[in-house]
Amino acid sequence: MTEITRRKMLGTTAAGAFAYAAGPLLAQKGELPSEKVRVGVMGLSRGRSLAVSAARLPGVEVAYVCDVDSSRAGAAVAQLEKDTGQSPEPITDYRRMLDDKDLDIFVCAAPNHWHAPATILACNAGKHVYCEKPCSHNPWEGEMMIKAARHNDRAVQLGTQRRSSQGFIDAIAKLHEGMIGRVYCSRAWYNNIRGSIGTGQLAEVPGNLNYDLWQGPAPRVPYFDNRLHYNWHWLWHWGNGELGNNGIHSLDICRWGLGVEFPEQVVSSGGRYAFEDDQQTPDTNIVTFEFADRKQISWQGRSCNRHNDSKAFVSFYGENGSCELESSGNYRFYDKNDKLIEEDTNSTYTNEAHIQNLVDAVRAGEHLNLNAEIEIGHRSTLLCHLGNISYRTKSILTCDTKNGHILNNEQAENLWKREYEPGWEPKVG
Repeated sequence: MTEITRRKMLGTTAAGAFAYAAGPLLAQKGELPSEKVRVGVMGLSRGRSLAVSAARLPGVEVAYVCDVDSSRAGAAVAQLEKDTGQSPEPITDYRRMLDDKDLDIFVCAAPNHWHAPATILACNAGKHVYCEKPCSHNPWEGEMMIKAARHNDRAVQLGTQRRSSQGFIDAIAKLHEGMIGRVYCSRAWYNNIRGSIGTGQLAEVPGNLNYDLWQGPAPRVPYFDNRLHYNWHWLWHWGNGELGNNGIHSLDICRWGLGVEFPEQVVSSGGRYAFEDDQQTPDTNIVTFEFADRKQISWQGRSCNRHNDSKAFVSFYGENGSCELESSGNYRFYDKNDKLIEEDTNSTYTNEAHIQNLVDAVRAGEHLNLNAEIEIGHRSTLLCHLGNISYRTKSILTCDTKNGHILNNEQAENLWKREYEPGWEPKVG
């Protein structure tokens, strides 16, 4: 059992809180990988924000910004120059970054089907990685990411940035200390007002887009006019639906607070109810996860209706009370009569704190000392994959509680891994 597994199996926040608090101290003991920590960012939708956040950290230089859409790379450079004074090199092929022996951290903020293959290639090239959520497109990839990080002794941080928020750290610590007794249930919600993606038409690839490289590891399909740059989220070929897009954030907190790892049973229901269009993933979805020791998590997503049944981001229920956590990290604890007993209304979270946690681990050579280390990230992402597999196969999944693998369901087990474009299947080396 790896050290990161041993610590997280204890179901406490002590190790995570120490990593957050002690990171800068540990960094003083280690040697910098270079005069500055040099970073390259792949994928410049979410990646633009991450690049700016990284450039604002002391001793961090954003050396490259990369996107297969050349117009995005130029816009990212302009924003970084304006906001931080840094002028990274704009490129369209991420492999240029991996060939740079002086690059320390590779940030993957490309679409989901790229997360694991790019991370694995980066680890093989000796880079540390910040990977956006979800960590993988399918469960097999998550397991390969852990192998790549361990084999190459690289720090790999998942972009579930609330793990580095002091408000969330404090609230989870109070849960684990027993403020509301034994915690047995957690609920999470996501609501939005997304519109229809319509019915796409075959179209010419725009001149500023390298569509072949955008597809990368995914088997080739023709270009349609309603998929890029965002609606790929709603097609199984590349995306993981709302559960993988936003559910990962709250499910990660649910799992952390309950102190659970792999579920015993998963059931998902829902559909594309609001519109009839090309979207394959559900806009209305309820997923329930059952764990050992009489514990449960449920997630409810409604992508096309803003009304929320709760103001909370995540709620916890225990034998002596409950806890509500807002997306910002503000929290409220109630006794079992629903009387407020403690609250924090001044919390927030930032990209900077989460990236700093990775930078500190890299400088210290403490590659497991991460708030969202890839083994943690895979276990939370796996909940999303299992929920989607249950939905796609219209079946109740029974899982091995040692590793989350699906049992006695051939149709569901066939979705554990995907097919890859020839020559693109990830390999650890």
